[in-house]
Order: sequence, then C-alpha cells, then structure tokens
Amino acid sequence: MTAGTNKVVAIVQARMGSTRLPGKVMQTIQGRPLIELLLRRLARADCVDEVMVATSDRKADEPLAATVEKLGYHCARGSETDVLERFFQAAAAADADVVVRITGDCPLVDPELVDAAVTAFQAAGTDYLSNVAPATYPDGMDIEVFSFAALQRAQQETAAAYDREHVTPYLRDSGHFSTAVMQNEPDLSQLRWTVDEPADFAVIEAVFAHFAPRDDFSWQEVLELQRRSPEIFSHNQAISRNEGASMGTGQKLWKRAKTLIPGGNMLLSKRAEMFLPEQWPAYFSKAKGCRVWDLDDNEYIDMAIMGIGTNTLGYGHEEVDAAVADVIAKGNMATFNCPEEVYLAEKLIELHPWADMARFTRSGGEANAVAVRIARAAAGKDKIAICGYHGWHDWYLSANLSDDSNLDGHLLPGLEPKGVPRELRGSVLPFNYNDFAALEKLADEHDIGVIKMEVVRNAPPENDFLQKVRDLADRKNMVLVFDECSSGFRQSFGGIHKLHGVEPDLAMFGKALGNGYAINAVIGRREIMQAAQSTFISSTFWTERIGPAAALQTLEVMERVKSWDQITQTGETITRRWLELADKHGLGITTSGIPAFTAYAFDSANHLAYKTLVTQEMLAAGYLASNTVYACTEHSPDIVDGYFAALDPIFALISDCENGGRDITGLLQGPVCHGGFKRLN
Repeated sequence: MTAGTNKVVAIVQARMGSTRLPGKVMQTIQGRPLIELLLRRLARADCVDEVMVATSDRKADEPLAATVEKLGYHCARGSETDVLERFFQAAAAADADVVVRITGDCPLVDPELVDAAVTAFQAAGTDYLSNVAPATYPDGMDIEVFSFAALQRAQQETAAAYDREHVTPYLRDSGHFSTAVMQNEPDLSQLRWTVDEPADFAVIEAVFAHFAPRDDFSWQEVLELQRRSPEIFSHNQAISRNEGASMGTGQKLWKRAKTLIPGGNMLLSKRAEMFLPEQWPAYFSKAKGCRVWDLDDNEYIDMAIMGIGTNTLGYGHEEVDAAVADVIAKGNMATFNCPEEVYLAEKLIELHPWADMARFTRSGGEANAVAVRIARAAAGKDKIAICGYHGWHDWYLSANLSDDSNLDGHLLPGLEPKGVPRELRGSVLPFNYNDFAALEKLADEHDIGVIKMEVVRNAPPENDFLQKVRDLADRKNMVLVFDECSSGFRQSFGGIHKLHGVEPDLAMFGKALGNGYAINAVIGRREIMQAAQSTFISSTFWTERIGPAAALQTLEVMERVKSWDQITQTGETITRRWLELADKHGLGITTSGIPAFTAYAFDSANHLAYKTLVTQEMLAAGYLASNTVYACTEHSPDIVDGYFAALDPIFALISDCENGGRDITGLLQGPVCHGGFKRLN
C-alpha cells in the first residue's frame, strides 16, 4: 500500500496498433504475452495501490483488453489519438490521487524503481517527477509520476496535438507545474531495453530466456547481464532513444515497411532515401490539386514528382474521378470485355494517323515488354538497339550482362543484372542519344531487328537525329519503337514525336494517360501490330475497366484545357527561374529534361548533399521538393512564386557552403540522399 493517504494508480499505456511493431504488447515470450510479463512485474511495486491498462476503443484493441481483464486487471478504453484524454479518463475512473505512467513498450519495468520514484515524488511535493528528463536510466526503465490534479489541469489547458498524443510534455515543459527528476549515476541512457521494433523484441526475448523461469529479476541484474554478455544486446543498439517521439507516422511506417517489403516499396523513385533519408514522410493520406497530406495530416505543396509524372491535371481531378466512380458503380470486371478499350484505341489512333492498332497494359514496364515482344516478332530478329530508360524487365537489364556499365547513361550506374538469364547476353545494345554514328556502327556490326528509344529526354535532337534514325531503320528493315511512356501528352496532344515530324512503327504511352489511374498503351502500324497474334501476350487485369475509362476522360479534359501548353509554359518558367536564382547567388547549375518535367543539378562535388538540403529545408517550409519538377495544370503562378520565395534562402545557404563560409554537413539533419537515376542527379 502507499505511504500516506493518497491512492497511487499505475496506468500502462498500450495498444495493438504500433506503427513499427504491430501487436507488440501481445507478442509472446515463453508462452506469455508481453503485456502479462509487464503487469506481473509492475504489480510487485509496494507503493502502487492499483495497476490498470489504458488502451484505445478501436476494435483492433479488443484482444488486448480481453487479455488484460482475464489477467485480473482493469482495462480502460478511450481515444486512440487523444491519449491525454484517455489517460485522464482512466485515472478519474480509478479515483487516483497520484498517477504512475508506464508505457507498454517497457516490459522490464522494475517494481523497486517504481517504488523509489513514487517515494521521491511524495517527498518532493511536486506536481510531476520522472527519470526521463533528462534520461539517465536505460531506455525501457521510463517512469513518470504526477498528481491527478496536474493531469486534470493539463487535460483542460493544452490543445497541442503533440501534448495530446504523448500525455506528459505539457506537464514537463510548459513551466506551469513544479517538477523533479530522479537521476542515476552513471548515466546509462544509451542502453536500450525497450520494445519498439523487431530488433528490440529480440533483445527482450533473450533477456527473459536468460533468467527463465524467473520473471522477477531486477534492472541491476539486467545491467550486469549486459556487461557480461553484450552480444545479447547488440541487435538494437543503433536505434536512437525516444526515436518514435520525434518521428512522424510515415517515417515509422517506412521503417516497418523495409522489414516486410524488399526495398520498402514498389517503386525505386518513391523510396524515402531518394529524397530525405530518415526524415521523409513517405506516405500520404490524401492528395488534391498539387497538395499532399501525410499520415499526420501535414499539408505540403508538391513541387517534386507529382506521382512520378502521372498527374498532369493535378491530383484528384473531379471529372476523371467521377468517370472512374461511374464505371466502378457499374462494375469494373466481367466475363465480357469493357467497351472503353475500343473507344480508347480509336482515340489514340485518331491522334496518331500513322498508327492502325492498339494494345493496353497497366504499367510502363509491361508496355515496354509488350512492344519489344511485338517488334521482335515482326522483325524476326532478336537483337535490339536501345537508347534511354525502358523499365525493369529482363530484356532491358540484359544490356548489362556483358558489361555492367552499359546502362550507366540510361539507368543506374553499375546496376547488376542479377536474376537475368545469362543467355540474353549480347541481345540488347545501348547507344547514346544524338550519337547517330554509334548507332549506325551497331547496325553495321550486328544483325539488329529493333531500334527502341525515348524520343527526347534531357536534350533535343540535333542534326536531324530522329529522321536519320528513321531512315536507318527503313534502310536496314528494322522496327523503330518510340518509348513515350514519360514524354507523351506533355508537349503535344499525343506523342512528342509529332513535334519533330518523325513517325515510328510502334509507340508506347503511359504515366500522364490516365491522370493517376493505371493505363498504358502500345500503338502501331497494322503490319507490325499483327505480329502480336503470332506470339502470346495476355493478362487478366489488362481487361479491367478503370484504366480505359480514366484515360478517355483524361484525354477529353486535356483537349479542352490544352494541358500540354499549360504545363510546358509552367516548366519553362521554372527552368528559367532556377537559372536566374543560381546566377543571383553565384551558383553553377545544369538544367535538363523537357519543360514539363524539368530538372537541375548543382555543378559541384557536393551536389547530392545540396539536393538533400533543398529537400530538407523545403519540407520544413511546406513543400515537397527535390531537384525535379513534374509540372501540372494546378501549378499556378502563385504556387510557383511561393516555391521560389522558399527556395531563395536555401540557394543562399548553398552559396555560402560553396564559398567556404558554411559546412554543408553541419546543415544536414540526417544522411545524404541516394543518387537515384543518373540523368536526374
């Protein structure tokens, strides 16, 4: 029982929905859930009158509540996000005078340490006492003690989301309460005995296994074990203390994702490391226009890749979304085919009179693979000359089988073609854009059946390059394929090749075609496309209805608003203003890309560090920004003006770094971003 008349209630804050280690409190060690081990240890504290759990009222937390009640402890339930409110209601229901806060990620909680904290709190006569500010005990020994009166006042006074989520910051930091600290000598705060991530659980599991069957070992015994057997504790030592409190929900989910999904996600260009390692929000809750909200409801203006260039009309375009909603209501899949694919084929052929037929896929990589299969079948030859980036499939990566630097100028430097059959060696031969002599030499030395290339990416064609390629293909009886998955519908209503007056035999379109919905097209001359009938090209989800319906409505809106003109003008403005801003601050930059997806790079050995600084500082200013902008019709002049107003002082900082006045490493709050695609460094 407590010393004195005050009722002391220990409240364990726990839930199933941990971002980094879901269901951690119900993970079992030696057949018992973590929450049971924690409660059994905490219940041994002499100064605590009652032990209870406070969890959320979500359905997902019902198993936790049931387990706690079965163990003989009361479980109070309340708001998942307003944890301060949940805590207050739990304490009020228990008629507490003094509250001990323990979090569910501290299964090694020591009852004697809890008794010491309660005793120190009562002796000090303060509103709040803890051993966490500053922290001198191992992470996982965290104890906070405060009066119910102080908790009630905090509940009434603070509206800050951070205070509501983390319960005690207002008590500790507002200056409105008397506080005290319980400290240990020596400082052991660098030791990590908490459970936030899988590596933490491995450590705690090993500790309980060492002391089994005992579960009443003291924290000093654990400390001695760490001194004698440090290897037991090595798994999680790279994780920072209270890392979760400083991380956004998206950052936590990204760490979790990397343990579940190779690389963390499905697309290299969207990985957090490509932007701002350890700080990038990573996930979105909603998107509209050119604005994106993260999982913590922070709003950002997207002046970066706009869904990797998929949304030239902006996010959540009402007309496109309405067309999709309509076909969903009518049914997306059936035994019959959707009529929209016929209407879409007609529209694309109307826009490209040289073409006669079309096939559809749902991703750019698929469209490229389909085009290659058709072209090879039509040519009757296997070898392909390529220029540019054409996806991830075996046929493309096989270019690196004979020399892993073949794709350096096209994809990622030094990309290893592991998993690609060695028999494909020598089947794909890269050439550089505007280097017609090199292409002609390849055609003379190899029996090439297909030329596959991006029409334009970083620089325009020079010396009639495209026409020379067309003439060479005709002369050598090769199939010419234009990859317009990225460039299509950005500078003209259709393929960018229309502006250059050169017609291919096959062309692919994607990204912008469905304004965020999955649809890609392969169009071509009848005699080439008919070769698809002599091979096998078929896929169930190429027949769904959403993609074609979205594309038809997107094309209708594009044609009405002349979106390609708008985004080209916006991109030209952005490119010009980058150069002006660099000149203002005495910086050298190089710009590249067509206007609608324009990019710049600092002419410096520190270019990646500077790119990281831009992303870091612009994120703080409310912008998603890197060194690339995919323009959309929602990027109004006011939006662009605000972007450059935020970018100006960052260029000034970079100028100071280049001139020796500042050290870039001192300005970065985390690691430098990864290089990504070579052409956009």
